[in-house]
Amino acid sequence: MAKTVMLAFLSILLVVAIILQPDAAFQSSLQGLTVWWNIVFPGLLPFLVLFELIASFGLVHAIGSLLQPLMHRLFKLPGEASLAIVLGWMGGYPAGAEAAASLRKKNLVTKQQGQRLLALAHMPNPLFMLVVIGAGFLHKPITGVLIAAAVWFSALWVMILMTLVRPKTETENSQTDEREALENGNILQRAAEALRLGREQDGRSFGKALGDAVTASVQKLMMIGGFMIFAAVLAKLSEPLFSPLLAKTGLGFISQAFFEGHLGAYSAAVWDAPGAGTLGNAAAIAAVLAWSGLSGILQAGYSITGTDLKLLPFIAWRVVHSLHALLFMLLLWKPATAFLRSILAQGDLPVFVPAETFLPGHAVAAIIKAGELPALWQFSLPAAFLLALLGLFVSMILLPFRKANKSI
Repeated sequence: MAKTVMLAFLSILLVVAIILQPDAAFQSSLQGLTVWWNIVFPGLLPFLVLFELIASFGLVHAIGSLLQPLMHRLFKLPGEASLAIVLGWMGGYPAGAEAAASLRKKNLVTKQQGQRLLALAHMPNPLFMLVVIGAGFLHKPITGVLIAAAVWFSALWVMILMTLVRPKTETENSQTDEREALENGNILQRAAEALRLGREQDGRSFGKALGDAVTASVQKLMMIGGFMIFAAVLAKLSEPLFSPLLAKTGLGFISQAFFEGHLGAYSAAVWDAPGAGTLGNAAAIAAVLAWSGLSGILQAGYSITGTDLKLLPFIAWRVVHSLHALLFMLLLWKPATAFLRSILAQGDLPVFVPAETFLPGHAVAAIIKAGELPALWQFSLPAAFLLALLGLFVSMILLPFRKANKSI
């Protein structure tokens, strides 16, 4: 009851704030909409459709069977978890959370494994890090590579630490699963058998599977857009509360970063604290992306609805990952720039553009100028073509199994 009353009270306060500041609310919602439409939608749609198709044709089981020994040794996870990690790291949040929740619903991972997989698979879109931040915000594409490396390496490091301290019962179960995986014969035979069984369990035709995949993916992306717009409005309306405190500490970008990761990364890029320099901006961006913002956390929470996965441990992971990403960026910067100095021209090295080229508060204009991001739409058509080829390839693979079953 107390929680319901509190949420109702906060909702009323938000409505009043929007009424009192309609222009600020509209501009902030437009920012969230622009980021979603120009970056998230074209960047994430192919990966969501791809996962649905892969799952329908049994490739989740086949890839899991192939990567089972590697996943067991590194993270003590089943092989099917590898696909969730790949999709999360390549598609951006919440693609990884969607895949992890799907695996948990199918009981392919335990609750403890699903909790760790959810944390590891929730990553920012690589196109955003490499293109938007590197080439657009900082005008040095190689800086985006360094930020991505800090985010990825810190995630792997924290995941290894979590694996080492997992419960004893889970350790014993994973060791039993690993022995069984190694004793079940040839790995390619196991992968082929897993592919056949996964396809038989689904049973849909390619056209039906593709249509369902597109419908489900667009619905999920609409949900993501709503979360991003809502978080952008919250960030704008809460500025009067955070600005006095953040102005004293010199961490003005935190108010945006707390609510929305993409806009928070822009705020960290234009952060001009004394003595921060390129390293300070890059470290702040890495921390913001690892945190993912309230919007990204709510998206993951929506994705795991209907499972027994919890959001509170996930939030704790985001805080730990954010701190480690900041630390990794500080540690990697000097050796990485020293190495790059020997192979790159002087103009390509990470050097922060003077602050007057950015206009704080005009995030939409900066995002659109960042390498003409609407051109990301050109990747959607090749992605759809590749998905069609994938379906044909899978059908050709399954044909011998169907003939063999009929002969039997």
